[in-house]
Amino acid sequence: MLEGCKSAKERWGGVSELIDNWLNERQNMIVLYCSMTGVDHQSNDDRPLQEKLRRFCQLLVDYVSAGHFEIYEQLQREAMEFGDEEALSRSGQLFPAIQKNTEACLDFNDRCEKLGSIPELQKMLSHIGETLEERFSLEDQLIAILHNAHREEASQMVAG
Repeated sequence: MLEGCKSAKERWGGVSELIDNWLNERQNMIVLYCSMTGVDHQSNDDRPLQEKLRRFCQLLVDYVSAGHFEIYEQLQREAMEFGDEEALSRSGQLFPAIQKNTEACLDFNDRCEKLGSIPELQKMLSHIGETLEERFSLEDQLIAILHNAHREEASQMVAG
Protein backbone atom coordinates (compact mmCIF):
# COMPACT_ATOMS: atom_id res chain seq x y z
CA MET A 1 0.00 0.00 0.00
CA LEU A 2 2.83 2.40 0.84
CA GLU A 3 4.41 1.62 -2.51
CA GLY A 4 1.10 2.43 -4.23
CA CYS A 5 0.93 5.79 -2.46
CA LYS A 6 4.51 6.54 -3.38
CA SER A 7 3.79 5.68 -6.98
CA ALA A 8 0.67 7.85 -7.09
CA LYS A 9 2.49 10.70 -5.38
CA GLU A 10 5.37 10.49 -7.84
CA ARG A 11 3.02 10.20 -10.79
CA TRP A 12 0.46 12.91 -10.03
CA GLY A 13 2.50 15.16 -7.74
CA GLY A 14 5.29 14.99 -10.29
CA VAL A 15 3.02 16.17 -13.08
CA SER A 16 1.89 19.16 -11.03
CA GLU A 17 5.47 20.00 -10.07
CA LEU A 18 6.61 19.68 -13.68
CA ILE A 19 3.84 22.03 -14.82
CA ASP A 20 4.59 24.49 -12.00
CA ASN A 21 8.28 24.61 -12.95
CA TRP A 22 7.39 25.05 -16.60
CA LEU A 23 4.99 27.90 -15.81
CA ASN A 24 7.76 29.53 -13.75
CA GLU A 25 9.97 29.34 -16.84
CA ARG A 26 7.16 31.00 -18.76
CA GLN A 27 7.06 33.82 -16.21
CA ASN A 28 10.83 34.34 -16.43
CA MET A 29 10.58 34.53 -20.20
CA ILE A 30 7.76 37.10 -19.99
CA VAL A 31 9.75 39.27 -17.57
CA LEU A 32 12.77 39.23 -19.88
CA TYR A 33 10.55 39.94 -22.90
CA CYS A 34 9.04 42.95 -21.13
CA SER A 35 12.48 44.28 -20.26
CA MET A 36 13.40 44.23 -23.96
CA THR A 37 10.23 45.90 -25.18
CA GLY A 38 10.28 48.70 -22.64
CA VAL A 39 7.06 47.51 -21.02
CA ASP A 40 8.84 46.97 -17.70
CA HIS A 41 9.91 50.49 -16.77
CA GLN A 42 10.87 49.47 -13.23
CA SER A 43 13.39 46.84 -14.23
CA ASN A 44 16.81 47.02 -12.65
CA ASP A 45 18.17 44.82 -15.42
CA ASP A 46 20.73 46.92 -17.26
CA ARG A 47 22.21 44.18 -19.39
CA PRO A 48 22.77 45.19 -23.00
CA LEU A 49 19.90 44.45 -25.35
CA GLN A 50 21.91 41.91 -27.33
CA GLU A 51 22.60 39.89 -24.18
CA LYS A 52 18.94 40.03 -23.18
CA LEU A 53 17.94 38.90 -26.65
CA ARG A 54 20.37 35.98 -26.53
CA ARG A 55 19.04 34.94 -23.12
CA PHE A 56 15.44 35.36 -24.26
CA CYS A 57 16.05 33.13 -27.28
CA GLN A 58 17.64 30.52 -25.06
CA LEU A 59 14.66 30.60 -22.67
CA LEU A 60 12.25 30.50 -25.60
CA VAL A 61 13.82 27.42 -27.16
CA ASP A 62 14.09 25.67 -23.77
CA TYR A 63 10.47 26.50 -22.96
CA VAL A 64 9.12 25.35 -26.31
CA SER A 65 11.20 22.16 -26.15
CA ALA A 66 10.05 21.35 -22.63
CA GLY A 67 6.47 21.75 -23.77
CA HIS A 68 6.83 19.36 -26.67
CA PHE A 69 9.12 16.78 -25.12
CA GLU A 70 7.98 16.75 -21.50
CA ILE A 71 4.80 18.62 -20.60
CA TYR A 72 2.43 17.70 -23.43
CA GLU A 73 3.50 14.06 -23.22
CA GLN A 74 2.87 13.97 -19.45
CA LEU A 75 -0.50 15.66 -19.85
CA GLN A 76 -1.56 13.15 -22.49
CA ARG A 77 -0.33 10.25 -20.39
CA GLU A 78 -2.37 11.53 -17.44
CA ALA A 79 -5.54 11.73 -19.54
CA MET A 80 -4.88 8.23 -20.91
CA GLU A 81 -4.44 6.81 -17.41
CA PHE A 82 -7.76 8.35 -16.39
CA GLY A 83 -9.35 7.00 -19.60
CA ASP A 84 -10.42 10.48 -20.66
CA GLU A 85 -11.00 9.99 -24.39
CA GLU A 86 -12.89 13.27 -24.71
CA ALA A 87 -9.94 15.22 -23.28
CA LEU A 88 -7.53 13.42 -25.60
CA SER A 89 -9.73 14.22 -28.59
CA ARG A 90 -10.13 17.89 -27.62
CA SER A 91 -6.42 18.29 -26.95
CA GLY A 92 -5.60 16.65 -30.26
CA GLN A 93 -7.42 19.50 -31.95
CA LEU A 94 -5.04 21.99 -30.30
CA PHE A 95 -1.78 20.33 -31.31
CA PRO A 96 -1.71 21.52 -34.96
CA ALA A 97 -2.00 25.14 -33.79
CA ILE A 98 0.69 24.57 -31.17
CA GLN A 99 2.97 23.01 -33.77
CA LYS A 100 2.50 25.98 -36.12
CA ASN A 101 3.23 28.29 -33.19
CA THR A 102 6.37 26.32 -32.34
CA GLU A 103 7.64 26.82 -35.88
CA ALA A 104 7.10 30.58 -35.52
CA CYS A 105 9.03 30.58 -32.22
CA LEU A 106 11.94 28.65 -33.72
CA ASP A 107 11.90 30.93 -36.76
CA PHE A 108 12.17 33.93 -34.43
CA ASN A 109 15.18 32.32 -32.76
CA ASP A 110 16.87 31.69 -36.12
CA ARG A 111 16.15 35.21 -37.38
CA CYS A 112 17.61 36.80 -34.24
CA GLU A 113 21.01 35.43 -35.19
CA LYS A 114 20.91 37.61 -38.32
CA LEU A 115 19.43 40.65 -36.65
CA GLY A 116 19.90 43.91 -38.46
CA SER A 117 18.59 47.07 -36.81
CA ILE A 118 16.80 48.02 -33.61
CA PRO A 119 13.57 48.90 -35.49
CA GLU A 120 13.72 45.44 -37.07
CA LEU A 121 14.16 43.90 -33.62
CA GLN A 122 11.21 45.84 -32.23
CA LYS A 123 9.01 44.59 -35.07
CA MET A 124 10.18 41.02 -34.46
CA LEU A 125 9.61 41.37 -30.70
CA SER A 126 6.09 42.63 -31.32
CA HIS A 127 5.37 39.64 -33.53
CA ILE A 128 6.85 37.10 -31.09
CA GLY A 129 4.84 38.72 -28.29
CA GLU A 130 1.63 38.00 -30.21
CA THR A 131 2.87 34.50 -30.99
CA LEU A 132 3.61 33.81 -27.33
CA GLU A 133 0.25 35.18 -26.23
CA GLU A 134 -1.45 32.71 -28.58
CA ARG A 135 0.83 29.88 -27.38
CA PHE A 136 0.13 30.53 -23.71
CA SER A 137 -3.60 30.50 -24.40
CA LEU A 138 -3.34 27.16 -26.23
CA GLU A 139 -1.16 25.67 -23.50
CA ASP A 140 -3.51 26.88 -20.78
CA GLN A 141 -6.34 25.14 -22.62
CA LEU A 142 -4.27 21.94 -22.73
CA ILE A 143 -3.61 22.11 -19.01
CA ALA A 144 -7.30 22.71 -18.31
CA ILE A 145 -8.40 19.85 -20.56
CA LEU A 146 -5.76 17.26 -19.69
CA HIS A 147 -4.67 18.06 -16.14
CA ASN A 148 -7.07 20.26 -14.22
CA ALA A 149 -9.96 17.98 -15.15
CA HIS A 150 -8.25 15.19 -13.18
CA ARG A 151 -6.69 17.26 -10.42
CA GLU A 152 -9.18 16.23 -7.75
CA GLU A 153 -8.95 12.54 -8.64
CA ALA A 154 -5.16 12.69 -8.74
CA SER A 155 -5.05 14.50 -5.38
CA GLN A 156 -7.19 11.77 -3.85
CA MET A 157 -4.86 9.12 -5.26
CA VAL A 158 -1.83 10.93 -3.82
CA ALA A 159 -3.47 11.41 -0.41
CA GLY A 160 -5.12 8.00 -0.29
